[in-house]
Amino acid sequence: MGTYKPNTLPLIPLPYSAVLFPGVILRIFISDRQDIAALVAKLSNNNTTPLNSSDLRIGCIPLKPPTPVSPPIAKTDEDKKRIIEEEGDEVEETQPAFLNIDPSSATPEELFSHGTTAQVVGLEGHSRVDSFGTHGANGGNGMALVVEGVSRFRVRQFLQRTPFIEADVEHFVDSPVQKSDVPAHSYFTQLKTLSRELVALLQMNSSRGVGLPPLVARRLELLIAEKKLCDAGSLADFMVSAVETTLAERLRILSAVDVPERLEKAVTVLTRQVNKIKSILTRSNKILPPLIVMDRRDGLPSLPGVPPRSAKRSAGFGDMDEDGENDEELDELSKKIEEAKLSPEALKLARREMQRLRRMSPIQAEYGVCRTYLETLTEIPWSITTEDQLDATTLVRARKQLNDDHYGLEAIKKRLLEYLAVLRLKRQNDEPVIAKKPLVDKSPILLLVGPPGVGKTSLARSVASALGRKFHRISLGGVRDEAEIRGHRRTYVAAMPGLIVNALKKVGVANPVILLDEIDKIGGANFHGDPSAAMLEVLDPEQNWSFTDHYINIPIDLSKVLFIATANSVDTIPPPLLDRMERIQLSGYTSLEKMHIASQYLIPKQVQSNGLAAGQVEISADVLSTIITSYTRESGVRNLEREIGSVCRAKAVEYAEAKDAHKEESYRPRVEVSELESILGIEKYYSEIAERSNKPGVVTGLVAFSTGGIGSILFIEAEQMPGSGRLQLTGKLGEVIKESVEVALTWVKAHAYVLGLTNHPDEDLTKNRNVHVHCPAGAVPKDGPSAGVAFTIAMISMFSGRRISPTLAMTGEVSLRGRVTPVGGIKEKLIGALTAGVKTVLLPAHNRKEVRELPEEVKNGLEIIYVRSVWEALKHGMRPLTLLVPFP
Repeated sequence: MGTYKPNTLPLIPLPYSAVLFPGVILRIFISDRQDIAALVAKLSNNNTTPLNSSDLRIGCIPLKPPTPVSPPIAKTDEDKKRIIEEEGDEVEETQPAFLNIDPSSATPEELFSHGTTAQVVGLEGHSRVDSFGTHGANGGNGMALVVEGVSRFRVRQFLQRTPFIEADVEHFVDSPVQKSDVPAHSYFTQLKTLSRELVALLQMNSSRGVGLPPLVARRLELLIAEKKLCDAGSLADFMVSAVETTLAERLRILSAVDVPERLEKAVTVLTRQVNKIKSILTRSNKILPPLIVMDRRDGLPSLPGVPPRSAKRSAGFGDMDEDGENDEELDELSKKIEEAKLSPEALKLARREMQRLRRMSPIQAEYGVCRTYLETLTEIPWSITTEDQLDATTLVRARKQLNDDHYGLEAIKKRLLEYLAVLRLKRQNDEPVIAKKPLVDKSPILLLVGPPGVGKTSLARSVASALGRKFHRISLGGVRDEAEIRGHRRTYVAAMPGLIVNALKKVGVANPVILLDEIDKIGGANFHGDPSAAMLEVLDPEQNWSFTDHYINIPIDLSKVLFIATANSVDTIPPPLLDRMERIQLSGYTSLEKMHIASQYLIPKQVQSNGLAAGQVEISADVLSTIITSYTRESGVRNLEREIGSVCRAKAVEYAEAKDAHKEESYRPRVEVSELESILGIEKYYSEIAERSNKPGVVTGLVAFSTGGIGSILFIEAEQMPGSGRLQLTGKLGEVIKESVEVALTWVKAHAYVLGLTNHPDEDLTKNRNVHVHCPAGAVPKDGPSAGVAFTIAMISMFSGRRISPTLAMTGEVSLRGRVTPVGGIKEKLIGALTAGVKTVLLPAHNRKEVRELPEEVKNGLEIIYVRSVWEALKHGMRPLTLLVPFP
């Protein structure tokens, strides 16, 4: 087939209800379309003209509409008006036969009289092809022929039926609208007005997940605004193709080759569509925004049946609806700004933004951003503070509050009472301070470092209660974005303030207590920024009086905020951030402290939580001590509380069963030690008890567990046997403790003659014998230098055959010169020694200061002897001690 004549077109029947208008792109799926396959194959063989050439045209013709079934009967004029507004001039109810029409087998009698000349754009599908010159298209799943409408035509005569339809057509080109055609001018003006109104309505629905996105709506507004009177026909085609219409309406507009007639029909369709959307929004109680419409200043008369539209605009106040509701909301917002007691800089900026907001239209994207920003400014407590309860009873009341909520933790309590005392003295001093700059009450920035479960988080709540201030907790664990601290800039979509500003908004005052929980787990530098670096300004007393959030972009005073940070370890906190905080170390609770906490806080809490009354569960000190030492080993009291809860639940079951059986007198509220195994299971941990007698080479040492804040005694056993001088160590010992054994053996061998262990100064003590040192509880890892004294005394006892008192325990590191140096964990070790039945303890002299902080029952129950060297330890540990030379 050669080049087609201008009036001869190959026709492609469109699927049912599909209509192509000029200027609109349509995709025609070619699966099982033999006519399109034959047409494309024929055109592909034409090597002179590519298929996507602008000179090549095909015709797209719709199917005729089916004969409509009986339309709804309009009994009154109101029914007729409603039917026309909601469903158009005709009610389209498709007969099932027409839905099953195969466009490829449609006959000329089933085709509409008018169609659209189209240009082939390309193929879309699994393989996108821009030209058909090299591919034979015979249809395929997912493939579509993309065409763009060019102009209208009317069929004069069908020339060919198979393999595709070909017809002689008459082309129509839109003629320009005459200036004297007043009705056409009026229709075109109203068409642009309705188009803008429709775009505004659809854009408003985009906030609910439907409608037009702001960018698409903006492009449509520009497209509509650029259309001139000469483009009236193309605008009508575009808008009709974009709205919901019936097939009959689309065919009538397609056959309207006269532009004024087409404009009239398009105005009718758009009027019905706009009214329908308004009706839906009204029924859903959604307030309609002021719509951007075009002023009709040409004085043209309104057309019959189409109400005139105008836009009302008050200079300086933006668009408003008829009730002035938008203006009232802005006045209310302006009133909030004046009453919010903003800082001078914030007030100046808020007033300027308020003026911008009044000049905006509510449908603009910037309107919501600006309004949200102003509302955020009014919610920040710029100068609203909580009045501190500073009077003569302040310190007494605060101390009682802290003691009632927490046992121990004297360091943090002391620091908070110091802060309260200083603050109260400053407030009482009415004399003016003569200085270059005014005195500012800067709140301390405290860092509570300690193991989990010791009460760091709950302590911050008690601080707020003692000060009478509001409290807010910010969890920094896992925060990896700097914007979460400083906020997002307003240029970003969905921007919001950071965690600090949001905390101030929630509490509503400028001087709250803010807990920065788990600050050691905040993220480091990454592609989102460095959140730990963003905290530098927040926690620096010299800078946080002018903290700047990216969203607010105005300095905010944080100097009145009492920041309390918590951490389990300072190893992961950057040094610059750590330097800005006052560190307070919280050690784990000892067994005695856990006894007090359990009896005063945990047991009453668990009794009440498990539905029991006071007196229905009695946990004695022996039972509580067994739970602490044999079932828990932690720094805090969380697991202890769980175990106490298990005991209370077991007693709750017993009480409920006795009550249900009407045998309440048989219920025993007292918990016995023998019952713990049936309630909590077998003991998880084992504690040593001082023996009545020791063999030579056995010494009682002291140990403090790395977790749990619990101390205990540890037997150190040394034995000798014939051999070649080899030293054997067992008991899962670490590198440091192994070195302590070697140092102890070296010192004993070096002083063997003085100690009376050899007959000659040059004799090797271990020449013909091996030494084996063992620490029981071999499954428990052991490390540290604090058992040096015990190893030394154990070896001297082994070589000399002298026994060491089993009620004597010792701790301390030993140097090669025999000096006893200080060690850690004294508090835990001595409490464990007292619990195990030890009577006397040898401590390094430099640990005397730690003993002062011990509970009185520990100091009264133990005889503590301070030693500076191994010789002094021997003097108190092995009596009588006989030396071959005078005491060094």
